[in-house]
Amino acid sequence: MKFAKLISVFSAVVLLGMSIQANAQSNDVRIFNTVKQKLAEGKQVVGGTVDTADPNIYCAVANSGFDFIWIEMQHSPLTYTDVARMIWACKDAPAIPFIRVPDDSEGDIQKATDIGALGIIVPMVDTAEKMENAVKYAKYPPVGRRSQGGGQYGAIWGRDYRQAANDNIMIIAMIETEEGVAAADEIASVPGVDIVFVASSDLGSFSGYRQGDPEYETLVTRVRNQTGNAGKYVGGPLAWMTSREGYNFFQGPSTTALIRTGSRVSLEAADPCRYLPSGAAPVQGEDPCP
Repeated sequence: MKFAKLISVFSAVVLLGMSIQANAQSNDVRIFNTVKQKLAEGKQVVGGTVDTADPNIYCAVANSGFDFIWIEMQHSPLTYTDVARMIWACKDAPAIPFIRVPDDSEGDIQKATDIGALGIIVPMVDTAEKMENAVKYAKYPPVGRRSQGGGQYGAIWGRDYRQAANDNIMIIAMIETEEGVAAADEIASVPGVDIVFVASSDLGSFSGYRQGDPEYETLVTRVRNQTGNAGKYVGGPLAWMTSREGYNFFQGPSTTALIRTGSRVSLEAADPCRYLPSGAAPVQGEDPCP
């Protein structure tokens, strides 16, 4: 009798284990946001900034080696129709579309996610409440209250998008003011916030300090430390990739800067003397420029 009871208990344990394993397998979520994957692997990521509606320019930047595209909708006339066409034109590009939305409103964030953005960059964050709103509007229930509207997200990211979206969409808070710096620990601690970005130029503009000033450096250090303490990633301008430690997420040059740089490189390759004064040598030991 005791043996039969032992067998019964053993069978129940085995069945429970199989059930748990099956549930775990069914809860596996496909991660298609390569930016999230790279950050989890300890890598740094860089995004090229696009603020023009030309799909050809978007595709050129999206296929040029950047990890993501910083689509600029706060300081540009881009509409959601423009951006939807841009993303669709290069839906298979390796760079992941991230959108800096104009604000943390429900309409802005849901439109951005519906057209396929996997990153929502929220500007002018001074309070944790602003980021709580961003997470709420970007995530489906039970995490948030994003509604199931229409959009091209499924055609871009797959039929399991609804089940996987919450684990793939990243939320970035931009700190640009001293008020935001003061609340950095609360902002970084909001569940669902992945990255806190130090907006270097605006922080200088609002505070009145310049990079290198002790007061400026104190502000930047506080954001970096508080974000790290919360277990989140820290972002900043691309120039900080090699000059500051602790940063993982970078905003790269704009399309105009990239075109200007590319033009200069092409012209120099064709004529090494083009930008050098007469008498200077392109390479030491070579004939000087005429």
